[in-house]
Amino acid sequence: MTRLTTIEGSAAPLPIDNLDTDQIMPKQFLRIIDKAGLADGLLYDLRFDERGVPRADCVLNRSAYANARILIGGANFGCGSSREHAVWGLQQFGFQAVIAPSFAEIFYSNAMNNRLLLVQLERDAIDALTREASEMPGAAISIDLDTQTVTSASGERYAYPIGARHKRMVIEGMDTVDLTLDSLAAIEAFERLHFARHPWTQVM
Repeated sequence: MTRLTTIEGSAAPLPIDNLDTDQIMPKQFLRIIDKAGLADGLLYDLRFDERGVPRADCVLNRSAYANARILIGGANFGCGSSREHAVWGLQQFGFQAVIAPSFAEIFYSNAMNNRLLLVQLERDAIDALTREASEMPGAAISIDLDTQTVTSASGERYAYPIGARHKRMVIEGMDTVDLTLDSLAAIEAFERLHFARHPWTQVM
């Protein structure tokens, strides 16, 4: 898989704290046997009214943000149930990264396992990025995965933390199975040493 080292594009501001996975991907869109079609359900109740008419006040319905690749969210983004469909829906809608002050733990793992980059920044940085995205729709920001930095349209740069394992997974497009297989030689070497020292534990 192609290495992913830079994500660049416009950002859509959605500064809603405690936006849970039930809101990100409502239950009626979970009746599928594959991952297809989830973009239609993304944040459905925020994007559409009870008649299915697009809400004019929803940022994701504005043409200026139609091609946004980065979502700027609020604190505790992705809380609630562990449905992986929320991650898939964000990706199918076109988002490659979500920037927020904090993320729910299970959602964070689901996202990183599926190559959706989650960037955690301090609230002041989030507020600045949100303000900029609101005042300058379509302005591009850049995320450098190697240096772990976000550069705003105005040139401000913010560093973000990420674990080495998750960083590698996103950059190289690996999941947990890939990581295990990548360590197969070390695992087999450990098994040989273990059974040599404790032969009675080996199942014949």
